[in-house]
Amino acid sequence: MSEQSGPQDAPGPEQPRPPELSGIDLARQALVAAKEQARARGAAAQQKKQARRGGGLRSGARADGRDPLPLGAAINRLITERGWETPAAVGGVMGRWPQLVGQEVAQHCEPQKYDEDARVLTVQCDSTAWATQLRLLAPTLVARLNEDLGHGSVKMIKVLGPGGPPRRYGSLRAPGSRGPGDTYG
Repeated sequence: MSEQSGPQDAPGPEQPRPPELSGIDLARQALVAAKEQARARGAAAQQKKQARRGGGLRSGARADGRDPLPLGAAINRLITERGWETPAAVGGVMGRWPQLVGQEVAQHCEPQKYDEDARVLTVQCDSTAWATQLRLLAPTLVARLNEDLGHGSVKMIKVLGPGGPPRRYGSLRAPGSRGPGDTYG
C-alpha cells in the first residue's frame, strides 16, 4: 500500500460546475434576498418602536399574565402566592363567627386570635358559665371549623373566661389578693 500525495483541489473533468443563473432565475434569487432584507429591517424597526414605548411585549387579544385583573382575583392570587390561605381563611372566621356558631353563642363568646404555628383559636367568653359551655362544645366547633376551612386548620380551641376588673392596689387590700376570683376565674 502506498499513499499518493498530489493536488486534490484541482477540478477534474468529473466534477460538475454549477449552472450560471440568467433571466428569470436571477430575478427570483434577487427577490428572495430583498424579502429577507426587508423582513430584517421590519423586525429592527419593530424593536425600536417597542423600546420607545417602554419596551417589552404588549398584551394581545388573548389573556395572559400581564392583563389587568379584578381586585378580588388579584387578592386571591397574592394570597396563594404568599401562602396565606389558612390565616386569611381564619380571618374570615372572625367575620363570620355568628353564622358558624349561632347568634346566641356569638353574643357571649368572641374569637380573639389565631396561632398559626400551633393552629389554636383563642376565644373569650363574657362569663364563666359560657366559657364552660364553649369548652363542652369545642370538639364539635373544631370539626365545623375544619369542615369550613380545610382539614387541620384548627386543632384546638382555647377558651378564656371573662377578664376581671383591673387590680387595685392600696392599703386596704390583702397582699396577693386577686379580687373577686370566684366570679371571674
